[in-house]
Amino acid sequence: MRIAIDARELSGRPTGVGRYLAELLRAWDDLPGALGHDFALCATSAVTTPPLLRLRVSHHVAPGSGPWWEQRSLPRLAAGADVLFAPAYSGPIFPGMPMVVTIHDVSFAAHPEWFAPREGLRRRLTTRAAAWRARRVLTVSDFSKREIVRCFRTDPSKIDVVYSGATQLPTVAPTAATGGPIVLYVGSVFARRHVPELIAAFGGLAARHPTARLEIVGDNRSRPPIDLQALARDTGHQARIGIHAYVSDSELAGLYGRASAFAFLSEYEGFGLTPLDALAAGVPIVVLDTEVAREIYGPAAIYVAAPEPALVEAALDAALFDPAARGRVLDAAPGVLERYSWPESAQRTLQVLLAAANV
Repeated sequence: MRIAIDARELSGRPTGVGRYLAELLRAWDDLPGALGHDFALCATSAVTTPPLLRLRVSHHVAPGSGPWWEQRSLPRLAAGADVLFAPAYSGPIFPGMPMVVTIHDVSFAAHPEWFAPREGLRRRLTTRAAAWRARRVLTVSDFSKREIVRCFRTDPSKIDVVYSGATQLPTVAPTAATGGPIVLYVGSVFARRHVPELIAAFGGLAARHPTARLEIVGDNRSRPPIDLQALARDTGHQARIGIHAYVSDSELAGLYGRASAFAFLSEYEGFGLTPLDALAAGVPIVVLDTEVAREIYGPAAIYVAAPEPALVEAALDAALFDPAARGRVLDAAPGVLERYSWPESAQRTLQVLLAAANV
């Protein structure tokens, strides 16, 4: 069987959806049931994949961008495939073959105020159309399934929940080598993730713990733009706050390996990969107390009731310096992490793709 994939998210510097697709490809490369199929990666430019030693992969490129490319060029590149996999919210209205779309979350529909009017409208229209046109809809949590049904009135029987996996990053130098505790944040910076409140909370923490550091990794995609450097200066501890739009995979693994706590104060996610990566690295996590966070992280987290700097500071203090709180999270982590496996995610995703092609 030939499976075409919209692989645009593997171009440039992949973020969450690119990571999702890369991990599926990596797992399919080790999955016997995937090796008898052909995978056609369709994109606007050259893509970067993980090493794929056994998977039969071809690359198909047509220059372009945005919805026009998706509606006109993607079906042409995918022609002849038995099914089209659209892993990034939207796909062609007339793909010419069965289509499976992954809708990770519907923040742009649930909270349109977080998006520029034009961008939010485009996302709502294209995602709603893809959910209507697709033979099957994949999503990454029960919470997201409920939100898709609520916002788009999609038939719930058409939606399959397939959890993403947790990634075990390479082991690096121990925390003691850093000379002090590190609080780590990894993820694109959006207003809903409350990075300003995290910086303010760290300012209070840093005043009491002079060797502590905060490392923020992620492209600043806030709207209206948030000046993170100015917020760091306002704390009086700018020298101990690292702000990185992007780091290499090896640098990121080093940060996870040296971190003492991980903070992710998002009030709306479909899943939330990076806190799971922190748990897999043995790092306790501090997250906002939301419905999806309770579903995904369960008892393996320190929850913050609201994104208020004083509350965040207290939670960070516990994650860094309270042995009982740290032990509770890390003791619960193995039981939580065993629910999230990229091989299992890849197996179930492939089953949905094959079933959609054969209906």
